[in-house]
Amino acid sequence: MDSHDQEAVAAVRAVFDQVIADGLAPESVTGATDEQVEAYAAAQGVTAVPAAVREVLRLIGVDHGLWQAGSSFGVDEIGAEAKRYARAALAQDGGVVRDPAGLLVLVMHQAYAFHVVDGADLGHPDPPVWLITEGEPARPAWRSVTHWFDSTGPDVAAYRTRLEVMAEVGGWMPPWARHLRRVGPVDGLPGSALT
Repeated sequence: MDSHDQEAVAAVRAVFDQVIADGLAPESVTGATDEQVEAYAAAQGVTAVPAAVREVLRLIGVDHGLWQAGSSFGVDEIGAEAKRYARAALAQDGGVVRDPAGLLVLVMHQAYAFHVVDGADLGHPDPPVWLITEGEPARPAWRSVTHWFDSTGPDVAAYRTRLEVMAEVGGWMPPWARHLRRVGPVDGLPGSALT
């Protein structure tokens, strides 16, 4: 791993560490092994995985918890089918992706919106991430994988506020509450809860 790869890995790790410090429960996410990352890449027909993408997958690639909630993401959810859908949307609506055959799909949202790395950029440690949406030209929506990871991360404070409101109106614990670190009781909820 060269110094540029190390910088990309450190930048991704800093984003992750900040979200954990904000209150995301670290046990609510599970990272992928290098073997799983290689299989994920192979399923998409690519041989290179940028250092920043690899680190994201090492952190949250098996169970992504509140990251990318409601979208398909990770080594078990994104493969050849997601790539076919992304390429079909790209072919229909265009854009300036230089190597569509080599693109790497990171996220698929209901088979109409995709976050991808241009195949021409797979050799870069922290490349731009493109947004492909049916009915629109593809565009580089995030300047780097690190920026994408940071921009699409869970807003832990907003989840906590929402949970406090829910506690006030009835004390029901939503399933996503398990992703937040337990720090003490919330009025109206029995035992140890989230604040």
